[in-house]
Amino acid sequence: MKVIIELFGASRDFSNQNLLELDVANDLTIKDVRNKILDYLNINFKGNKNFIKIVHSSAFCSNDNIISDNYKITNNEKIAIIPPIGGG
Repeated sequence: MKVIIELFGASRDFSNQNLLELDVANDLTIKDVRNKILDYLNINFKGNKNFIKIVHSSAFCSNDNIISDNYKITNNEKIAIIPPIGGG
């Protein structure tokens, strides 16, 4: 399934499109998506430590609600990553 991650704040540096589109397995949680983003950063940004810190300290939301790491993602759901003020 596809998941679109909208990028806000410092996470916008992860892509020039202000979003990441990930192909992921069904029944993934936000924790799994967080790990997928970390994999993406390790491949595309050589494990940039500042970017990794941003992912670890960010909140995720869906439909304007903050969601926890155990939140299960549905097919084609749009999720946003919201870094803390100051970028992590």
